[in-house]
Amino acid sequence: MNKKIIKIINKKNKSKIVSLTAYSKNIAQILDKYCDIILVGDSMANVLYGFENTHKITLQNMIQHTLSVKKGIKNSLLVVDMPKGSYKNKFVAKKNAKLIINKTKCDAIKIESNKKNFDIINEMVKSKIPVMGHIGYTPQFKKKFGIEGDTKKKINELLKEALLIEKAGAFSIVLECIAPVASKLITKNLKIPTIGIGSSSYCDGQILVTDDMLGISGFYPKFVKKYVALDRIIEKAVKKYTTEVRGNKFPSTKNFLNGPKFR
Repeated sequence: MNKKIIKIINKKNKSKIVSLTAYSKNIAQILDKYCDIILVGDSMANVLYGFENTHKITLQNMIQHTLSVKKGIKNSLLVVDMPKGSYKNKFVAKKNAKLIINKTKCDAIKIESNKKNFDIINEMVKSKIPVMGHIGYTPQFKKKFGIEGDTKKKINELLKEALLIEKAGAFSIVLECIAPVASKLITKNLKIPTIGIGSSSYCDGQILVTDDMLGISGFYPKFVKKYVALDRIIEKAVKKYTTEVRGNKFPSTKNFLNGPKFR
């Protein structure tokens, strides 16, 4: 097993796992200094391409952005989302997962659970493809965004689902928008690490969409903490640039490139 994956598994009950998303080398090389896991998420559909949901992002989109992200990573575990439709059965899943890994040299792939694709995870793990699971709110399969595990019955269903993903061989699992009591129970009962997004501090680690926490995505649900209003900083810089260009202050002579001298 990949040493980076072993390191993540060994953090269970010891230290919190830090994870963020990246879609380019420039962002990845910053995150790599601090993150345990960098995810090339299908959230790029919303963040970069302006789609209403994640359904239209393609396998080629994921590969292309991962190739860029990979150039900025030295230390973090690189995980790639498999887009909707790319793992509809175990044969298609294995073929596409191998394509992603062979093309990008990423460390692992992530698939969302539809409560019945456990055999797909198991098939990929048997083929030496490391898999991260994902339960709760799963954007590829659920239309309505909301809290998961808010009744005793739903909590038990989520726990069963998580245990089946662990049994199938996943090395970790994302818990998205899961009620605190459910997140705590799942984390306590799993041997593999849980990584939460909108699922309380009871998880073994946390992940956010980087553009959300930087304040440039325009999507700020309650579970997102905006660590900086980067949109305002960018706007201020663009405004200053605009003023200087229109006022003929940029470029100044110190910005001129040295060239041939003419009489």
